[in-house]
Amino acid sequence: MDTIEYPTQPTSLCHPHRPKLSELQARVAELSPVFAARAGQIETDRRVSMDNIEALRAIGYFDVVKPKAFGGYEFDFSALVELNIGLAKSCASTAWVAGLLAAHQWLLATFPEQAQKDVWDDNPDALVCGSYAPVCKAEAAEGGYRISGRWSFASGSDCAQWAICAAILPEEESRPAGPAFLLVPAHEYIIEDTWNVVGLGGTGSKTLVMENVLVPAHRVLTFADMSNGQGPGASLYAANHTFKMPMLCNIPSCLASVAIGAAKGALEDYLERTATRVTRGAVAGGQNRMAEFPTVQLRVADAQASCTAAHRTLIADLKAREATIKSGETISTKERIESRLGQAFSVALAVRATEALNASTGGQGLDISHPVQRAWRDVNAVSRHISMNWDAVGTMYGQLALGLEPKGQY
Repeated sequence: MDTIEYPTQPTSLCHPHRPKLSELQARVAELSPVFAARAGQIETDRRVSMDNIEALRAIGYFDVVKPKAFGGYEFDFSALVELNIGLAKSCASTAWVAGLLAAHQWLLATFPEQAQKDVWDDNPDALVCGSYAPVCKAEAAEGGYRISGRWSFASGSDCAQWAICAAILPEEESRPAGPAFLLVPAHEYIIEDTWNVVGLGGTGSKTLVMENVLVPAHRVLTFADMSNGQGPGASLYAANHTFKMPMLCNIPSCLASVAIGAAKGALEDYLERTATRVTRGAVAGGQNRMAEFPTVQLRVADAQASCTAAHRTLIADLKAREATIKSGETISTKERIESRLGQAFSVALAVRATEALNASTGGQGLDISHPVQRAWRDVNAVSRHISMNWDAVGTMYGQLALGLEPKGQY
């Protein structure tokens, strides 16, 4: 792979006309062979290349759910998830990073208007990474809050100009102490390279280090407002109900899309390789076509059914929530937890699909560069994310169904 330059600021590109979703999907499909060829190098580099980011920027990927007021398309979030499923077929790490960077355009739109201007007025193409765990406490300061500490798992931090970091705000007269997102420019933090993993290795999910950083009050969004769909952006963009969506109905769906897309890509690669492959082992008998083995046929059927069910579940839940918002109704606690259930279960199905395929790739599948094996590692990595963890999310739904108070993030 050629040497890549990593600019600190991307090149600005204009997208004056809102394309159809089918057009964007076609653009992603055109990029797929190039991204697939780069997937191994991206894993080795442990970060997504700016070549990939700039290629996605050129087709309008980061404008999909961005406000029109700042040059975006304002699609429903389900459109981004569909696109990201397609993108993940070629490179899960690229889809994880690009999906989050695109999703954060929507998340930024839920902040106060001045925060959005801080980011996009100076650089309309600015991208925002994030670290969601509120592991540090913010201190009240004149005009805002001061934060210090370390924020882990900031995926795509090398590609972003800003970061959304979670912290616990102190108690004030107007509200109790609680978690919030704070928006910080890249020059205020240091990126520490702590990412060396077996799955989603190319996401560059490194650690952000800050010391006594002042965050103005207008760059703060509480978890309570975010989870209820009541951020300032909900009234600022009242004409588009998408900005009233509770965050945990949206963002985790973008993460789940990576697992589904990677599993679909693994199935396509498996079919291409296996259709003409013959065995060489003495036990199975040499020169037998693998496609004729009933066990292989069943694995293909299992993987296909799992991928189809995962895709349908994830999109159906998103569209149901979008329909509720558009009708002017409030999304209930039950619906929010149902979204979380569908997100986690779709990932569990993607894991099932890649397990079925990877287990029958034979000795060739042990090569670290094998696409099916990489997808297997990547999908399992997605399933480790707290938002996708079946045990945590599944028990939360079980609590709700059994009449108990749900304990978890929804």
